[in-house]
Amino acid sequence: MASTIEFFNTILPAKLAENADLAGDIAALYQFDITGAGTWTVDLTQGSGVVSEGAATDPACSITVEQEDFEGLLDNPESGMMLFTMGKLQIEGDITLALSIQKLVE
Repeated sequence: MASTIEFFNTILPAKLAENADLAGDIAALYQFDITGAGTWTVDLTQGSGVVSEGAATDPACSITVEQEDFEGLLDNPESGMMLFTMGKLQIEGDITLALSIQKLVE
């Protein structure tokens, strides 16, 4: 199981670097508020994408989830809908963009 910090600092940047088209396919600005771990910005509007620690300015989609649930999502990307329906994953902004998150975590 990948940790949240490992995912945002190592795994996701490497995935974006290896899959240059992924950022262009999604082309959105995300903010991830992971309770117990921190906040990250995933900017898929620039080049192959940029992942940085901290809040985004005017994200198109903000995701809030507990660290334990997020790390479970990393292990089982299909669990996102279940977390959402249980109220454990909150989405602000464009909910259709939240569906693209699975492409980032699988």
